[in-house]
Amino acid sequence: MQIPIYKKPQSTPEQILFRKKIFGATFVSCIVISLVMGTIHVLELGVNRMTQMRDLAAYDLSEINDHLRAAGEDLYRNKAQENRTIAKDSYSIAEVEALLSANEWKELETRILISAGEFTLGTDNTKADSQNKPAHIVDLKSYEIDKYPVTNAQYARFIAATDYRPPMHWETGKIPLGLEKHPVVLVSWFDAKAYAAWAGKRLPMEAEWEKAARGDDSRRWPWGNRMDPKLLNTYYHVGSTTDVTTYPLGASPYGVMDMAGNVSEWVADDFNPYSGSDAAEALFIAKVPAIPKDSKERNLKMLDFIETEERYKVMRGGSWKGDPFSTSSYHRNFSWPNFASDFYGFRTVKDVEL
Repeated sequence: MQIPIYKKPQSTPEQILFRKKIFGATFVSCIVISLVMGTIHVLELGVNRMTQMRDLAAYDLSEINDHLRAAGEDLYRNKAQENRTIAKDSYSIAEVEALLSANEWKELETRILISAGEFTLGTDNTKADSQNKPAHIVDLKSYEIDKYPVTNAQYARFIAATDYRPPMHWETGKIPLGLEKHPVVLVSWFDAKAYAAWAGKRLPMEAEWEKAARGDDSRRWPWGNRMDPKLLNTYYHVGSTTDVTTYPLGASPYGVMDMAGNVSEWVADDFNPYSGSDAAEALFIAKVPAIPKDSKERNLKMLDFIETEERYKVMRGGSWKGDPFSTSSYHRNFSWPNFASDFYGFRTVKDVEL
């Protein structure tokens, strides 16, 4: 008996078209589901990241309204303080001296000699910001640089001796409890310059600052070429400034401390491009916000910026708020010289008599 051979019936054109439609719909559905799931994953990552940032915040977020400030408010608060419209008490010289022991004062006042010679300023790292390029050789004279950033206790000496206004966060005109050896903050470039002049010193040129931080081997950070979060205070890891003696293993090749993280340090220079730089000129031109043209722009908070003939001042070293890459010793940050913030500080240098 011969077994009949099964032959698959031929599909009609209508059946073929129907199957194509089903396949197409299934394919589109898969793509849509993938996109939705991908979006959910990204949102979850975002929520996790926000949770991490909340955990890293320097204050309870239920108190956020007490910490919010409008753009530029610090400038106006600083101006009011400069004009003494905000009354502040002050220290006597004896009270300041009693803040620290003799050995602590001696350590904070230490300066480190940086010998004359050439070193490489800037970088050719392709991932670096354009204002940090190119690497080029600079020849410097000898100088002495503060081992540590200027602390609140040292700044209090200046205030007691000159009746200069205290920083804005010294609510009673005196250092907040426990911050005597933290770097002074909420000081403008002009405040830093005034302190340096009183102390018989000056603000460092950025080349002097960078050489003291990097040494002569072009290292990226004071301790070497690899980021190590245990060696500095940055990226909200602590959530505030720290005692300037906290990170001894983060010292530069010369033994200069706290040159990465903690506070961004004012230097003497205007923010100008290096010779041979291909950075856009607009980056270096100081800008101010334009006044809204009408109530509509004001209500919509539309903000334009106007270029000026002024230049920003350079800041170095990153800060406790900044990202780790801004702590690279070659990185140049910048700000208006009359601005003050809770992560702006400074150190000073002294010329070496030959």
